[in-house]
Amino acid sequence: MATGADQAVGFGLVSFSLLLFTYYTIWVIVLPFVDSDHVIHSYFLPREYSVILPGVAALILILFVGTFIGIVTWKMQKPKKVD
Repeated sequence: MATGADQAVGFGLVSFSLLLFTYYTIWVIVLPFVDSDHVIHSYFLPREYSVILPGVAALILILFVGTFIGIVTWKMQKPKKVD
């Protein structure tokens, strides 16, 4: 059974993910249909970043996963016996 701290951390992660998903969805799907001089545009980055930021995040994720797999496979190798 999850402790109270585990549940709080899980709730925080789910809340952050929901907030990020909502922000990105409004940024990418809704803002192109809103006038460019509307005040809501001041809360969002320029539209170019909507492609650049997820691309950079994907590259960083691939880098970390590749590094993790490399370290695990390197440590799992058994030393060869010298006769």
